[in-house]
Amino acid sequence: MSVNSLILRNLKKNIKNYYLYVFALAFSSALYFAFVTLQYDPSMDEVSGSVKGGAGIKAASVLLIAIVTVFLVYANNIFIKRRSKEIGLFQLIGMTKNKIFRILTAENFLLYFGSVIIGIFIGFATSKLILMILFKVTSVDDIAKLKFSTEALVQTIIVFAIIYLVIMLMNFIFIKKQSILSLFHVKSSAEGRVKRVSLWEIIIGILGITLIVTGYYVSSKLFSGDFVTMNSLAAAMIFILASVIIGTYLFYRGSVTFVSNLIRKSKGGYLNINEVLSLSSIMFRMKSNSLLLTVITTVSALAIGLLSLSYISYYSAEKSAHDSVLADYYFTNHEDAEVFKTALDDRSILYKEREIEVIQADFDMSDVVEVKTEDSNMTDTSSMVTPVISEQSIEGVDLKEDETLFSGYADIMDQFMSFKAGGDVTLKTKENDLALQFLGTNKESVVPFHFTAGGVPTAIVDDSVFQQLKENYDPEIQIDSMIYIGMDLKDDKDLEKAEELYSSFNFNHHNVSQLDMSKKYKLIYGLTMFIVGFLGLTFLITSGCILYFKQMDEGEEEKGNYTILRKLGFTQFDLLKGIQAKQLFNFGIPLVLGLFHSYFAVQSGWFLFGNELWTPMIMVMCVYTVLYSIFGILSVLYYKKVIKESL
Repeated sequence: MSVNSLILRNLKKNIKNYYLYVFALAFSSALYFAFVTLQYDPSMDEVSGSVKGGAGIKAASVLLIAIVTVFLVYANNIFIKRRSKEIGLFQLIGMTKNKIFRILTAENFLLYFGSVIIGIFIGFATSKLILMILFKVTSVDDIAKLKFSTEALVQTIIVFAIIYLVIMLMNFIFIKKQSILSLFHVKSSAEGRVKRVSLWEIIIGILGITLIVTGYYVSSKLFSGDFVTMNSLAAAMIFILASVIIGTYLFYRGSVTFVSNLIRKSKGGYLNINEVLSLSSIMFRMKSNSLLLTVITTVSALAIGLLSLSYISYYSAEKSAHDSVLADYYFTNHEDAEVFKTALDDRSILYKEREIEVIQADFDMSDVVEVKTEDSNMTDTSSMVTPVISEQSIEGVDLKEDETLFSGYADIMDQFMSFKAGGDVTLKTKENDLALQFLGTNKESVVPFHFTAGGVPTAIVDDSVFQQLKENYDPEIQIDSMIYIGMDLKDDKDLEKAEELYSSFNFNHHNVSQLDMSKKYKLIYGLTMFIVGFLGLTFLITSGCILYFKQMDEGEEEKGNYTILRKLGFTQFDLLKGIQAKQLFNFGIPLVLGLFHSYFAVQSGWFLFGNELWTPMIMVMCVYTVLYSIFGILSVLYYKKVIKESL
């Protein structure tokens, strides 16, 4: 038999084991080609120019390469070990290691680049759809066109050729290191097994759970005021990261075995067939897979967490724009406002106008404010610059001359400073200081972010106090404008025409359209969500495939056990029930741990990204869980095939 015939026969024989590897490789190359195509698409100019999207996509493509490389190298290691006996037989019949390496290289070349070519074709076919999705989430008004990028093709081929060379180098090292005898034992020694649970494993198990719970607890206190300096905050974050990651490793190393052993002891050692196939298998295999499962769990948590935070920002874009602008349009000078009002009147567009005078004033709030961080710019509560407006500017507010109410208190401010329910504050003017009774705060914004430095609450005072301040304010602490003119359209149907008018005037950046602000937020947050989603989907597919490959390995190794159980009278249905429980553990434990890790990470600082937590986070977690579960179902179907063939 010629070498070429041997290569083709081996490829045909092993293709049934490589189908998911081919899928993952084709999927990875398709994703990368489509992703890189975006860099060279002229339609991306608006996105790239607005928020440096090109740089973001290039950085993401590098991470994409890292994820794909790690996956392909790991998958190749699994498959080369599965063929160790075959390599040993080749040596027994007289083949040199170099010749065996050339045969494997040729097989891999056909399989690898065949999959890459298929992936590039799929990537080209779906690149228009991906661009449409990007335009949709970033609210870019452009038409996506199907274009083939030669630059993207060359870059994809170079990248995957380099990955191929890395894989071949790993194969060469593997073949050179192994003796004929060791090749016949690689597969059987690949999995470590334990015969009993030691005291040390019990200690490790308890310690793992303790570290995870401790990390969760500290994360819940991260922005609650317990860590008042940047150094202590950074130290707390490092502690949380180390505690959760090490705890996760120890959890797989000992906790799962420890808990499983407790369950087994509670049954007096008498396990039914389902428990033997699921509980015992998990108990004896988790330890050897602990590092792999720790990596998968940690990166899953990272992917879910980043996706949740990016979606929280995107989901809150319109609300954030409303809170920042307050009206459909706002102006900070009468000249621009009059120009826009005249244009609206000429086109019979009805609107409602509101004008508020805003003065920046120095307050002594030491009696009512508690600062939670020593590194905040607001540490000196005896001198805090705050915007001030008259009660007459706000409907339904009636204050006495010696009273003040603070409005527009953002959630993020509460992480650095908190207001008491009452007390006394001092309003400083050039001539004298005014003592005022503090009536508390509310969250409703009354002036745009332009006047509040992005979150400082606004003081509302009696009109007589405001007039005194107006005559004696400090000009050195004033911003470039002291007037807010807000315009709300009476009919939302006129918004499109009004927006065209507003855009035609090219007003300065101090005059803002709420719709334009919302689009800018969606552009920024949408691109971030798109990139994170791309990377998250890649990791989901690759990690799911890795777990599936591990189950393929275990299934082949346990095939003899299923043959014995079938001969003892257990039906295919009996065995399959145990396998389903086993896959629920294999895929469920990393998923549940990843979801818990991401939840505690997100809830500790979600308010920095938006104003809605539960809906975006639950949606991300549900989608991730459904996609992840597909690989568990595929594993059950594979075991069903193994059980069927065992007898």
